[in-house]
Amino acid sequence: MSTNQPKPNNNNKKNSMEMDNNKCGCWSVLKRGVCKPSASRHSPNTIPRTSVVHDAATETRYLNASNRELCPPNEARISSDNPDPPPQENKAPCQLLQFTFQELKSATGNFRPDSILGEGGFGYVFKGWIEEGGTAPAKPGSGVTVAVKSLKPDGLQGHREWVAEVDFLGQLHHPNLVKLIGYCIEDDQRLLVYEFMTRGSLENHLFRRTVPLPWSNRVKIALGAAKGLAFLHNGPEPVIYRDFKTSNILLDTEYTAKLSDFGLAKAGPQGDKTHVSTRVVGTYGYAAPEYVMTGHLTSKSDVYSFGVVLLEILTGRRSMDKKRPSGEQNLVSWARPYLADKRKLYQLVDPRLELNYSLKAVQKIAQLAYSCLSRDPKSRPNMDEVVKALTPLQDLNDFAILSYHSRLSQQGRRKKKPDGTPHITYTHSKSMRASPLNTGRHIR
Repeated sequence: MSTNQPKPNNNNKKNSMEMDNNKCGCWSVLKRGVCKPSASRHSPNTIPRTSVVHDAATETRYLNASNRELCPPNEARISSDNPDPPPQENKAPCQLLQFTFQELKSATGNFRPDSILGEGGFGYVFKGWIEEGGTAPAKPGSGVTVAVKSLKPDGLQGHREWVAEVDFLGQLHHPNLVKLIGYCIEDDQRLLVYEFMTRGSLENHLFRRTVPLPWSNRVKIALGAAKGLAFLHNGPEPVIYRDFKTSNILLDTEYTAKLSDFGLAKAGPQGDKTHVSTRVVGTYGYAAPEYVMTGHLTSKSDVYSFGVVLLEILTGRRSMDKKRPSGEQNLVSWARPYLADKRKLYQLVDPRLELNYSLKAVQKIAQLAYSCLSRDPKSRPNMDEVVKALTPLQDLNDFAILSYHSRLSQQGRRKKKPDGTPHITYTHSKSMRASPLNTGRHIR
């Protein structure tokens, strides 16, 4: 705490933590030292900072790891390096609203269980309602619908990530980033208030719904998420997201993708620096191998993660799935041979799409994923190039199902008898999965 700050007595401790409404959001609190995180602990399990070695054995060990957080449970998602300094007062995001705990308690119906939208290491996310343009709670179904993230006092996410979330989303504004409306810091309570995303996460749509996500929506989501990453990487002060995965891509009513959860975001390298050295955090299956092995973080680490998500969108498979046969549990290692062979490419496509996808778009997305997943970070495209490659794919309508019916029609004409009667009759009930365009194994 600043030596110039008068030390409050015990009776006025709570009042000293309350922020002046004329101040700019959390930054006045940061200035007073309330948000100062406790000193980080070093773990004997920290991955050593060695030079990256692109050998098959090392990569295999990484790829076969389970889909879990990349640091020990008691330090999960906490960086051991010094936290990024908070922005200066003149950069403070004055538009953030400051909520009281009682206001958010009322807005969520006393944090009732049936209002829970999700749960993570940080705690729970609740659905709530507030008055438009203010912090007062509103009746359910009226006012503005919001998502309230509550940090557990002993949660794994930690106070530092709460500060990082306010830090980045308080300043960054883009159509493909989720909007942070405000926050609450009261005694030991730490809450964040976001815009409500009607359709939930991409993860739910790809893996937990019986109705498959349509191809056009998948392309739109991939493009929107790419634009969000490109915005982060190309700002005057670049930001590395560090936690790009399907569960952090939220969707609005129109399936517009918005990146959420900036607790692991990190300021990118400045000046002539090529990377940021930091503790390895994130999720196996998404994190770039060179980052896991060295702790050297660059924007190309996000590009690798984007390639993994592209594969999930293309295949309908999770990045890590221990329920599959041993050779198919890691999506990247299983899919890479197919991506490099156009004759096998269509065996990758999510069979639930039933040939309702663009042939050219599948080819382009597979090529793009292959580039993003390059073992050499320097060979990966930047996110601007990714956006440029994805943009024209939205308008392609060369659907595989049309090609399939065209082939059936041609085969039928060739096999007609001399008298003109068909020798073989094809009906619409014929399984689409019998198509020569889609001959891979289909595991339901």
